[in-house]
Amino acid sequence: MSRTGTILIVDDDQDILTAGRLLLRRHFHDVLVCREPERAPQLLVENDIDAVLLDMNFGPGESSGQQGLVWLERILDIDPQLVVVMITAHGSLNTAVEAMKLGATDFVAKPWQNEKMVATMSAAMKLRRSRAETETLRQTNRALADAVTPAASEIIGDSREMQEVLSVVARAAPTDANVLILGENGTGKELVAREVHRQSQRAGRVFLTVDMGSISETLFESELFGHRKGAFTGADNDRLGRFQAADGGTLFLDEVGNLPSHLQAKLLRVLEQRTVTPVGSDTSQPIDVRVIAATNVSQRVLRDKLQFRPDLLFRLNTVEITVPPLRDRRDDILPIAAHYLAMYSTRYGKPPGNFSAAAEKALLDYHWPGNVRALRHAVERAVILASNETLEPADLQLSSEVVAAAAPARESAVLNLDQVEKETISAALRKHGFNISHAARELGLTRASLYRRMEKHGL
Repeated sequence: MSRTGTILIVDDDQDILTAGRLLLRRHFHDVLVCREPERAPQLLVENDIDAVLLDMNFGPGESSGQQGLVWLERILDIDPQLVVVMITAHGSLNTAVEAMKLGATDFVAKPWQNEKMVATMSAAMKLRRSRAETETLRQTNRALADAVTPAASEIIGDSREMQEVLSVVARAAPTDANVLILGENGTGKELVAREVHRQSQRAGRVFLTVDMGSISETLFESELFGHRKGAFTGADNDRLGRFQAADGGTLFLDEVGNLPSHLQAKLLRVLEQRTVTPVGSDTSQPIDVRVIAATNVSQRVLRDKLQFRPDLLFRLNTVEITVPPLRDRRDDILPIAAHYLAMYSTRYGKPPGNFSAAAEKALLDYHWPGNVRALRHAVERAVILASNETLEPADLQLSSEVVAAAAPARESAVLNLDQVEKETISAALRKHGFNISHAARELGLTRASLYRRMEKHGL
């Protein structure tokens, strides 16, 4: 078996250094020794050390162990992931325990038994590898989280209404309080949730989004809490639930207002106990997750105890943020439209465009039932279809949206099934102000099915 790992022994007794080096070099890649603890920091910087054997006392007459505790803290300041094993004298058990509270992994007593020493350092090496793998996974998750977060995810909003929202975000984000975000569909609730996460102490950890409306009731517990292999038909492997996957970070529960009452009870239990029990397991597992929830249902519905549990609402809305609809923050319409115009012009290889004065007036006068999402779609469509760099009201097709919203059931001359389906879905979405739940209900689809068809047609 190949020998791996490098150990540093720090002790002022040359006999200890010699005995330790001769023993451990037979089992590990390299063993460095150091008689003066003052040299240890430099050795740690110059070498790739995996574990340290550190004496508790240095110098004649020292027996309190306090010197070892001081150097233990110094070493862990340099590399918090380093594994440190203390070397103790007879009768120093209490000091060794204190060292472990400060971050030491284990201890060996002088004179040591060779088998005990080798076993202890082998365990230290395994712990070091585990810590390194964990840190690698953490960095990978951070990189993935950065990669999947849209580059232009900042909130555009200089209006007084949005500045009030951002003020609440700035005050709530540094805490670990649960946040409930209210607002119509398309107002940017997820952007607000991401901003809370970005300004929080968990910013370097994962931000995981779960669309509660798209999870079927039968798979609710499996998706959120995980399951064990064999827990039900099709459970061929253990699966990590969303709460566990977001451990240490933020879990964003979108469309939480659409949860049936019996599923609300299961979510409440997890929020109260801060533990999850995977399906098919009898063991609860602790979680460290900040929960941000969002819903498009009104406050009146949320506070109707027949539709939403008051105790769950109490758990979710420690801080409540209401994102105003676009029609109530008209100062933001033109900056947002300009942002999407620049973005889609670049994406589709079009020259940088602009809005005519008449187009700007049309944007400001429109009611925007679909809020920012509808504005984004209107600008994207205009960039694709417009023949000139300056966009006119006709390019935005806002009047046709009003007609379609008022008369979604008009007869179409198009006989292509895909096109008819696309027009029908578009009309339903506009009619219900891009409320996915209401549109899906009228179309006779599940939310998940509607999402799939929207993706299919680029809606």
